[in-house]
Amino acid sequence: MPGLTDFNRHARLVDHMATTLGLDLDEQMMRGKLTSSQLDDAVLSCTGCTQPCACEVWLASQEEVAPTPPSYCRNVSLFEELRKT
Repeated sequence: MPGLTDFNRHARLVDHMATTLGLDLDEQMMRGKLTSSQLDDAVLSCTGCTQPCACEVWLASQEEVAPTPPSYCRNVSLFEELRKT
């Protein structure tokens, strides 16, 4: 089970990834497209990623809305589904 510091790091990564993809997770939740449980699951999935440092570098290098997350992102399907709505 991830520690609080690790969980917080990955929560920031999930939020930053969503923003980089043009998604506002708070808005998605208000519209009923994303539940708090789904968001928690996304963060937990992210904690299992073996490349969080690469993710941070990738996120920092994005200057515009990215068309897709990196292939190693464990939440690709969630982000793709949210972009459809």
